[in-house]
Amino acid sequence: MNSAVLGPGTKMRQMASIGFTARVAFMCLIFPFSFVEQTAAQNQFGTSKEIISRCKNVFTKPPAHTPSQVAVDGPLLGNGYCAAVLAGNPDSLCFYLARNDFWRLKSGYNESFPAVLGKLQISIPALQHGTYYVEQHLYDAITVGEFTKGDTAVSLQSWMADTHDWLVIEMVNKGKANIKASIMLQPPQSDQFAFHPPLENKFADTIITGNNGKGLQYMQRGFEKDVDIKSYAAVACRILGKNSNDFMIVPGEKITILCAFASSFKNTDCLGTAKQQAEKAGVQSIAKARNDHEKWWQRFWNESWVRIGDSVIENQYYKSQYTMASCSRDPKFPPGIFGSWVTQEMPAWNGDYHLNYNYSAPFYGLYSSNHLQQAQPYEAPVLDFMLRGKYYSQKITNISDGVLYPVGIGPLGIETTRKNDLMLKYRSGYITSGEVEDEGLFFGQKSNAAYCATNLSTAFYRTWSQAFAQRVYPFIKSIAIFWQHYLKYENGRYIIENDAIHEGTIGTKNPILSLGLVPMVFQTAIDMSALLGMDKDLRSIWKEKMDHMASYSTQVRNGKTVFKYSEKGTDWWADNTLGIQHIYPAGRIGLASDTALLQIARNTIEVMQRWKDFNGSNSFFPASVRVGYNADTILARLREYCHHTYPNGFQLNNPHGIENCSTVPNTINEMLCMSNQNVLRVFGVWPKAQDASFANIRCEGAFLVSSVLKNGSVDYVKIVSEKGRKCLLQNPWEMHRVKVSSNKKGERFLVGGQIALNTLPGEKLLFEKSVKQ
Repeated sequence: MNSAVLGPGTKMRQMASIGFTARVAFMCLIFPFSFVEQTAAQNQFGTSKEIISRCKNVFTKPPAHTPSQVAVDGPLLGNGYCAAVLAGNPDSLCFYLARNDFWRLKSGYNESFPAVLGKLQISIPALQHGTYYVEQHLYDAITVGEFTKGDTAVSLQSWMADTHDWLVIEMVNKGKANIKASIMLQPPQSDQFAFHPPLENKFADTIITGNNGKGLQYMQRGFEKDVDIKSYAAVACRILGKNSNDFMIVPGEKITILCAFASSFKNTDCLGTAKQQAEKAGVQSIAKARNDHEKWWQRFWNESWVRIGDSVIENQYYKSQYTMASCSRDPKFPPGIFGSWVTQEMPAWNGDYHLNYNYSAPFYGLYSSNHLQQAQPYEAPVLDFMLRGKYYSQKITNISDGVLYPVGIGPLGIETTRKNDLMLKYRSGYITSGEVEDEGLFFGQKSNAAYCATNLSTAFYRTWSQAFAQRVYPFIKSIAIFWQHYLKYENGRYIIENDAIHEGTIGTKNPILSLGLVPMVFQTAIDMSALLGMDKDLRSIWKEKMDHMASYSTQVRNGKTVFKYSEKGTDWWADNTLGIQHIYPAGRIGLASDTALLQIARNTIEVMQRWKDFNGSNSFFPASVRVGYNADTILARLREYCHHTYPNGFQLNNPHGIENCSTVPNTINEMLCMSNQNVLRVFGVWPKAQDASFANIRCEGAFLVSSVLKNGSVDYVKIVSEKGRKCLLQNPWEMHRVKVSSNKKGERFLVGGQIALNTLPGEKLLFEKSVKQ
């Protein structure tokens, strides 16, 4: 949402019933450059546990904004397939339950959204008005709660298993008194509905609830009427060793509650599967699941790490990574605007995949952090929408084989903002204003598909995976073909007309965002096609157009020359960050750019000052790094940003959810190790007096880079070359001679401001300042 007009098969069915090892194997098949390939390279680093074990989320009072139609403020649990968020007072604790793949699937404006599943309520009357304290330990992803009142004290440990779709809750009586308690599994209740008819309506659903009389509760919710694709989700729960949902806990006793989840996209009989899982689970299977759960998180945290000597920023860095790991693993159902934690129906902006930045932004930092399993789900919705995108391209612009995407989509080809009766009756202004074209809500913007390409381009250049390129190239090619034909030639340059820089600014000429995105698409299409040996005839066409794109327009504001938002039309905007998004995420300006252009970019950062923007901080911070803005200022503003959060890491009073999970990790990674424009720069935009270290930041060229800055000097740089591409390292010791040690080529000495060398696949390189001159 980049204006105030409208802000934000078979293999799949198998995934819920298989364990961790099979899930990893499956991920390697569909995303072959996944985290498991990096294990050997990471064994040399043993400090991730030391660093991340210090990081935790602390809640000293019950959440005040859970449930909600927007971002929630409670403790977040999830395994990327199913999720829970804890809310409620000590005497009535509630786990609000959800699944990534439980959507109402109907193409139409305000008719499709991720749906709520229900909640598990734990009632402990003796704790009324009791104390509340919850910690989330990020390293092992365990949530621990302590609730007391007088002689009554309860400890609660909960975790969402990473090998099964299980929520496990362990309750211990730590007080002196017996405790009477009960659990109740419920379908969505009144607190999970907050409709505002006529635009927000409750749609017909089916609900099955029951209890087997032996302590097993179950429920299934589904949508089967007036939908394009039927969907169901189920959950079943029981207390191990108990035959009733009302129970007594004596001092020192522990009980275990298990909730098992399933869905129609993973199981033929999802309710039967959930019931069977809950009934079969026992002490030994849960203990094994706990062990596998902890191993999964150890692997995740060892994929990369940073240490920067700032506990505030570090904590936000890792809680952001925790959140993305908890909500993004399902390869066909990535998280929407609010992640997996959909607690009220309908979530704002339909909780969908908003394509004019919101959908892309949460994934920005995952690639450099080497968290590729979490990044992989991004591609499914944009690829699944290609057929409809081709329709719009042909129907609206008469460009065949191109793609044109509207603002809102969902999974499996669903279009969440398509013109329908609701829009005709209550949002007819979208239609009369021209923001709707044919049946699609575009707000005048032609850039949505190109925006979708940003993360695909990033994934490609940081992995150079041929399998990945084969999957996404048809989409990238279709975007390139669209712009190949949409651009107009004028006075020796290619221009963009009838676009919109902000939603509804129809008719913009040369909007700066599109001027950044289009060359990025062309270059990515050229490099992918070359790697795949395809479409050689198109490469020269794309390159010629890329090389002759119109330049960025400028203006003077506050006495400084800055970028103009468009050549004709909107020149500035009071909020948001579209004025710098050609820098990031489009990646068209960096430290190797022309010095005059760099100065204009820095001026624009200085004048805009969008460090805590409601929409665009996630692009503003990394853009400031890319152009070499003052490092101390960036860190100071980032620290302020980190203080402006709920305990779970979501930005305070900002409804947009997980898009802010990229801001801190992505910014820190860029400051520590920047790799755009084919140059590796360690600590390139970092205060030299501030010690820092990092391991396995994934860089362009498919390099994994590690380094240490201590006492103002770089100790070493370690690089693992996955694909054997040419490496160009900005000499961190300036013109000093560099010793390069290789596990495949031995030792050599190199000099120069930039160290260039060809690498071999699997080569490990160690760069050190030479003691010999």
